[in-house]
Amino acid sequence: MKKSAGLSFLLYSVLRLAAFLVPFGLMMLLPAFQELWWLAAVFAALIGLSISILFLRRPLADMSQTLAERRDAAPTKSAREIDDEIEDEANEAAIRDQS
Repeated sequence: MKKSAGLSFLLYSVLRLAAFLVPFGLMMLLPAFQELWWLAAVFAALIGLSISILFLRRPLADMSQTLAERRDAAPTKSAREIDDEIEDEANEAAIRDQS
């Protein structure tokens, strides 16, 4: 089953947030971190980063693949086509201004 880019992005984002918020919440329950909340946030960020590197490779790969497919499927114009469109618009504007 093929996932959409939005669903892959949402899933990966939620998992990354959970990888940060769960350790942060657990550390905030400890008396030592209640006054040093910023230290708990730093440790939670490091733990979340480690968890995401170790366990979230698959969701990251899925998200990256769907975003790459979406980018490749989008029609792209060459520099020549863009230049031709700009030139056509300028010519049409000049003709309108003369009238």
